[in-house]
Amino acid sequence: MDLVPALEEPLKKVVGPATAKVMAEHLDLHTVGDLLHHYPRRYAERGELTRLADLPLDEHVTVVAQVATARILTFNGGRGQRLEVTITDGSGQLQLVFFGRGIHKPHKDLLPGTRAMFAGKASVFNRKMQLAHPAYELLKGDPDNADEAVDSWAGALIPIYPATAKLESWKIAKSVDAVLPSAQEAVDPLPPSLREGRELIPLPEALLKIHRPHTKADIASARDRLKWDEAFVLQVALARRRHADAQLPATPRRPRDGGLLDAFDAKLPFTLTEGQEKVSKEIFDDLATEHPMHRLLQGEVGSGKTMVALRAMLAVVDAGGQAAMLAPTEVLAQQHHRSITEMMGELAEGGMLGGSDQGTKVTLLTGSMGTAARRQALLDLVTGEAGIVIGTHALIEDKVQFHDLGLVVVDEQHRFGVEQRDALRGKGKQPPHLLVMTATPIPRTVAMTVFGDLETSVLDQLPAGRSPIASHVVPAEDKPHFLARAWERVREEVENGHQSYVVCPRIGDDVDEAADPKKAKKKAEEEATADKRPPLAVIEVAEQLSSGPLSGLKVEVLHGRMQPDDKDAVMRRFAAGETQVLVATTVIEVGVNVPNATAMVIMDADRFGVSQLHQLRGRVGRGSAPGLCLLVTDMPEASPARARLAAVAATLDGFELSRIDLEQRREGDVLGQAQSGVRSSLRMLAVIEDEEIIAEAREEAVAVVSNDPELEHLPELRTALDALLDDEREQYLDKG
Repeated sequence: MDLVPALEEPLKKVVGPATAKVMAEHLDLHTVGDLLHHYPRRYAERGELTRLADLPLDEHVTVVAQVATARILTFNGGRGQRLEVTITDGSGQLQLVFFGRGIHKPHKDLLPGTRAMFAGKASVFNRKMQLAHPAYELLKGDPDNADEAVDSWAGALIPIYPATAKLESWKIAKSVDAVLPSAQEAVDPLPPSLREGRELIPLPEALLKIHRPHTKADIASARDRLKWDEAFVLQVALARRRHADAQLPATPRRPRDGGLLDAFDAKLPFTLTEGQEKVSKEIFDDLATEHPMHRLLQGEVGSGKTMVALRAMLAVVDAGGQAAMLAPTEVLAQQHHRSITEMMGELAEGGMLGGSDQGTKVTLLTGSMGTAARRQALLDLVTGEAGIVIGTHALIEDKVQFHDLGLVVVDEQHRFGVEQRDALRGKGKQPPHLLVMTATPIPRTVAMTVFGDLETSVLDQLPAGRSPIASHVVPAEDKPHFLARAWERVREEVENGHQSYVVCPRIGDDVDEAADPKKAKKKAEEEATADKRPPLAVIEVAEQLSSGPLSGLKVEVLHGRMQPDDKDAVMRRFAAGETQVLVATTVIEVGVNVPNATAMVIMDADRFGVSQLHQLRGRVGRGSAPGLCLLVTDMPEASPARARLAAVAATLDGFELSRIDLEQRREGDVLGQAQSGVRSSLRMLAVIEDEEIIAEAREEAVAVVSNDPELEHLPELRTALDALLDDEREQYLDKG
């Protein structure tokens, strides 16, 4: 008979259908193996309490604490009752609130002096932290009692699992008890020589120790082992991709003397920065080889990546090939097309009257083009008339044929999946060279993990003539006069002939609700229960500013739901200096270039991620006048959100900020939600802290793969790799 391997057993057989359903829906756990890899977030020691001061807001938390006081209060003229319980960790306090009929049991259970685990969502009410209606589990008795020692809670270390409102940590722990025996069957992916050489414990033992440690040393040895698993299997997957890519043929593309590139360089009004020279050399060396280039070009906003990419494209045109540049949105494709034709001047008019004899044609191809324009663009590509084409993923469609595609440049990489990359690859006579650009600074380790199949180049100096940006946090709630001063500063910039952006997190009620009334209502309810006002909206803020602190100035709005023509018109008026203040959503985050805009006010700045704030800020200070960025927030001074904003205000170094961002948000979010696969494959590895493990795992992986590319002698590793590379993670690894 056919036996299902123990770790692939569906959870519903082991923990019952009701619990299994919650685990599947809320924690994405489906099999015994999934649950074994759902590791405790931390461990509470019996007798030791959780630091209440460090609780994150709006997240589901589990704390171990002691009841200090409990009292029943009445409200509504005695008709309603609520139970307020204060718990303490010895230094801080946290308020628990229970309402209505549900107050009798907690009132009986939660007597002063009782220790328990509490689980709920931390929110702020009347400027105090509280948990409303938390679930709780009493920690009874002393640990010396023999009967109690049988109970899974008797260990000195209590595992606290990532949990949800539907399933508390202690219930997850009970389910883990049910599946722990299966850990013995776990297949160990590490080659024995590597495991012994690095003194790592076997996998079944690591799983046992991570869930039910007796000592802190157990936790440490289990973590070391599990981190190595993740780092090594991931690096083997990447090493195999690099190995396979290195076997592919490509046409070498070398620029010719006196060609298009030389003509372009000769007419540049400025000299390239050292960084641009260095990175260009790395790219030209790659283009000259017989295997496809796979390079990631990271550069700060405004560091001149487009210039470097354009020179690479011109080199390929010189060598008789074509270059395609893919942008994530039509607006960006149009912007790139405009700025590249401007930079090239008559060199972009090849084949046209008055065009330079050295020139080539620069064609734009997007989904919304009219039929005639589109037909002409397709013709230019297939005949080779157009050396450079810029477009959205409309370029990848079957109908699009190239004469000889030599280089693909992808802007803002994480929006392209593997199928798209392969589809483009199939359009060349041989696989084209690939250059991926990103303005999101990525620390070295993340580049090794997330883009491990690409070589990395970094542009880290800003071109001459760029001005520094001063950034300040404006605590609107604590110091309202600071906000008034912020609007005065905007006025001053405008009076000096400059312009300003005001950025808000959302568009506006009516628009959101028209799009999806149910969703909008649910969101409003969530916001209300979390005791937070809804995020500020462009439309409302623009009205308040026009009639209030910025009255008399020319204020316009810009957001993603406007018609493309309207958007363009608004941007044109702003670029021409006709509009003084632009109130916008994050549509201005990428690629908008108005050198005369010197100030930016970001409303509800705590609702944006660190990298996003950095990207937004990069829109000011693009000319010779210094830039100013004001981060407005209502968050209290001691909150983690304020610490995050202070970090953004304190440094302009994107790499430094991306480290801070990662430390706070962990890896699943590094590049937005696009890589859902990260979630599933990195549970234990923290990309920043574990820099050394990742670097060593990469070396070991390269050695293993060059020895045995098909992993024929390592069947267990092969199995682990297949598990990692199921569909979702395949995309994640491939999303160059």
